[in-house]
Amino acid sequence: MGSTGLTRAVQADARARQAFGLALYLSIKRVLDVLIAGTALVLLSPLFLLIAIAIKLDSPGPVIFCQGRVRGEQDPRDPHPERNLFSFYKFRSMYTGCDAALHRQYVTEYINGNCEHINNGDKARPLYKMKHDPRVTRVGRWLRRTSLDELPQLFNVLKGDMSLVGPRPALPYEVEQYSPSDRERLVPQAGLTGLWQVSGRTCLTFQEMIALDIEYSRRRSLWLDLQILLKTPKAILSADGAW
Repeated sequence: MGSTGLTRAVQADARARQAFGLALYLSIKRVLDVLIAGTALVLLSPLFLLIAIAIKLDSPGPVIFCQGRVRGEQDPRDPHPERNLFSFYKFRSMYTGCDAALHRQYVTEYINGNCEHINNGDKARPLYKMKHDPRVTRVGRWLRRTSLDELPQLFNVLKGDMSLVGPRPALPYEVEQYSPSDRERLVPQAGLTGLWQVSGRTCLTFQEMIALDIEYSRRRSLWLDLQILLKTPKAILSADGAW
């Protein structure tokens, strides 16, 4: 075998090892997702009931808000990833029948880098989030501030639409504005928590978010997932970047 043939054989072996390692990681990760999400749903069922009662007493409408979000595990070369959706669950934090136009405009400003215009914090501590959104209910503000509105995503994890750890699942009108390089954040499965979520969330610019999600996509491992999971409670309790 010539040097060229040997090099190709070594490269093919490396690719095979990499593919096997990724498949093993994803298999173990799925088992852990099911075990942890299933256990959490059982343990948190009383809290689910209390939140449901609070939502119903506060405003008319369903307890669970269901929305189409862009699925992860996508080929970044796909020119239309926004067409591949799943039903994303949250506790309802808004009044029913709200128009999404206000949020669409805000997202466009955020993606285009008009950060000074949409910063609802200050220069020292920016906040790229609609801080006084008139669509949000009284209970909804509390749910968002404590991140409790995210709990129904445990059902998404159990169904296999999401993982415990991964990039935040994006809205279709967000992904429509992604550049080809931005789409790399859609390679991993979307997650309940992730590197962006424990690194400042809405205190970060769009490009900072993209960079963190791409970093996770390239470095993902059980060890990194564990580190992110361990940092998540602190990020939630500190309400860092939550609103």
